[in-house]
Amino acid sequence: MLRFQIFQDRTDAGRQLTEQLLSYAGRDDVIVLGLPRGGVPVAFEVAQRLGVPLDVFVVRKLGVPGHEELAMGAIAPGGVRVLNEDVLYVIPDAQAIVEMVTAIEREELERRERNYRNDRPPPELKGRTVILIDDGLATGATMRAAVAALRQQGAAKIIVAVPIGAPITCQDLKTAADEVICLQTPAAFIGVGQYYADFSQTTDEEVRELLADLPSKDREGST
Repeated sequence: MLRFQIFQDRTDAGRQLTEQLLSYAGRDDVIVLGLPRGGVPVAFEVAQRLGVPLDVFVVRKLGVPGHEELAMGAIAPGGVRVLNEDVLYVIPDAQAIVEMVTAIEREELERRERNYRNDRPPPELKGRTVILIDDGLATGATMRAAVAALRQQGAAKIIVAVPIGAPITCQDLKTAADEVICLQTPAAFIGVGQYYADFSQTTDEEVRELLADLPSKDREGST
């Protein structure tokens, strides 16, 4: 039976993930985007070690009311919405519920974008190579929405990079992204948090602090 490594925390995961991304170090066309909240500490380590800009890319899951961990889909900037048809099929009045949850989550998405960047404009992504990072992949709904939004914004190349992921999710994302790096894909995947010794929640304040900690030149993609 295969054994899978437990990451100490998101910082440790980011350090290990960087080893698979060294070919992108120091490149002027590369930017690292973290999916908040949990993806940002991982992305911070990667961006810092590669010497490339860092920013956040806010995506919101559309959770089933009363069972919010179950994703009906996800939304991303630019009006992008990705739906999980397998989940919607078993929900009564699915379309009405999706529209209601989308409206709520759209407001939260816009609030977080303003909050995390301190009113800095979003980065210019057209023609750039984007390394899109989260702390792990379960259903992959938010990551698929993020990739679709980056395509819409004209990213030249999209690399999805995560420390841990469900095998089928990592495989499916290869049809959407240009490159997918999943350090570990346990066959008996349970949940992302099971593969971290410390999976404590990342706060909004921690996201802002991590973005502020990088030198201004490392955030020049937002100018």
